[in-house]
Amino acid sequence: MASAADPDHAVGVPDIEITTETIRLGQLLKLANFVDSGADAKLLLAGGEVLVNGEIEIRRGRQLRAGDIVEFDDEQVRIV
Repeated sequence: MASAADPDHAVGVPDIEITTETIRLGQLLKLANFVDSGADAKLLLAGGEVLVNGEIEIRRGRQLRAGDIVEFDDEQVRIV
């Protein structure tokens, strides 16, 4: 388990575990229950409402890896 001093472990951010090396951002948004459908994900991304590692991301197909943090509507999840 990572300690609070570990810079790669943001305290209080829920983990989303994936079983593959990468996951597309649109899929992650559904898995994290940020959206109900791919169409909803497309709208959020087009509006610049999703951050990946602190930067606005508009590509639904963006490949995410372990350690990436996704934020929407003041909620965050981390890929593990």
